[in-house]
Amino acid sequence: MSTLKKNKRIKRAALLETYGDLKPGRGNKKVERGKAKYLGGNGRKTTGITKRTYRRNLKKIQVIEDGAVVTRKVPVRMIRSGLITKPVVQDPFALPEHN
Repeated sequence: MSTLKKNKRIKRAALLETYGDLKPGRGNKKVERGKAKYLGGNGRKTTGITKRTYRRNLKKIQVIEDGAVVTRKVPVRMIRSGLITKPVVQDPFALPEHN
């Protein structure tokens, strides 16, 4: 096994640890017709089941990783919860402060 493959695996493992698995989940979409019994109907009947994917809400942003700024696709829930550190953007027209 070459060290190149090993280094790639190490980097991939670090990304998985930080951001989790970003693959979409699998599930079913169910189509029903009829009126529910508690609403006075005869019950709901399933008329179709289709396979579907549940995609994550990913956002492409700049992130600080190991002191370097890189662009990554990150789940929005990680951004909202504060698990991601964004780079500090400085105003290009701001005057420097003198103390």
